[in-house]
Amino acid sequence: MEVNKVVLAYSGGLDTSVILQWLKETYNCEVVTFTADIGQGEELEPARTKALAMGVPPESIYIDNLQDEFVADFVFPVFRANAIYEGEYLLGTSIARPLIAKRLIEIAAETGADAISHGATGKGNDQVRFELGAYALAPDVKVIAPWREWDLNSREKLLAYAAKRNIPIEQTKGAKSPFSMDANMLHISYEGGPMEDPWFEPPEEMWRWTTSPQDAPDQPTYIELAYAGGDIVAIDGEAMTPAQVLVHLNRIGGANGIGRLDIVENRYVGMKSRGGYETPGGTIMMRAHRAIESITLDREVTHLKDELMPRYAKLVYNGYWWSPEREMLQQTIDWSQRHVNGVVRLKLYKGNVTVVGRKSDDSLYDEATVTFEEDDGVYDQANADGFIKLNALRLRTLAAKRGANG
Repeated sequence: MEVNKVVLAYSGGLDTSVILQWLKETYNCEVVTFTADIGQGEELEPARTKALAMGVPPESIYIDNLQDEFVADFVFPVFRANAIYEGEYLLGTSIARPLIAKRLIEIAAETGADAISHGATGKGNDQVRFELGAYALAPDVKVIAPWREWDLNSREKLLAYAAKRNIPIEQTKGAKSPFSMDANMLHISYEGGPMEDPWFEPPEEMWRWTTSPQDAPDQPTYIELAYAGGDIVAIDGEAMTPAQVLVHLNRIGGANGIGRLDIVENRYVGMKSRGGYETPGGTIMMRAHRAIESITLDREVTHLKDELMPRYAKLVYNGYWWSPEREMLQQTIDWSQRHVNGVVRLKLYKGNVTVVGRKSDDSLYDEATVTFEEDDGVYDQANADGFIKLNALRLRTLAAKRGANG
């Protein structure tokens, strides 16, 4: 494959620093580096320094703050769908990849590059997510996945490669974490090392964002989330941007021990994977969104959304964000959110999120209908007799026939 210029998704760490040099040597090409700031909580300017030290021209180094776009255009749409993969996972890593793929393609167009490259391994889901996204947005783009080509398949080999070529690698101060971690504004994940044993209990020191539930405050924290069109627009009466919402909920949720998860999931590439996740803000958002929908969505719309959700979640998990079927589902979901407005009151206490109130000017909840007291003829209870008998007709017919036939 002939390549003149490639845009590399670059973190400045060991893997992508080696990839940068390997691309130059293997393809004799120019390399443009792209580092996405999606709230991973790390200083990103060192990536610029490392890229410069490796000969990348300043104009070929991109470090982009994508936090607002990430939450507004990727996180919030997923939460409008109440999307959870396999009943537990809030798609924290999955939803970041289509945004990175989108920006890789944009930079390739801006710089005249004919290829993109990433550091995802050949065993994981991320290679699929990056590349499906890239091909959906630029069908003729070339993709270079070094982990599927080279023989540098261990940390020791990568370090040896870097040492031989004087690639600057920052030495970790103190004890190195035994876990592979990936973070963005929505979550932080922990995989590998001891986590590969599904019987292993993660140590308390592994968790970075959340207080242990038993050490969380002994008094509950109450918050009120205001919704407009299915999205949170204010917290405790203070208007916030989507990014500010997630930052605030991560902080308050983490302080109350909310959002820890330990699961074994089914990867798209065919294997089972065990991981730990911290998603404090997302856990709060999921509970609150279902609460505001409970009073503003029609029954059958609610049930249809619940039926569509697993398909939607699987599409996002497997990397089909830019597919026509996901976009079709998104339009349906977003249509359903037109009247999802109002306020949800939550109690946060030692790892738990409890809904304690919900109100909306668009509420379909009718107290006069549901009351156990006298309802002034709003609901004629005698009508239930015919309703039940009509719905029981097929069951009675089946029972009578089976009884007659022994």
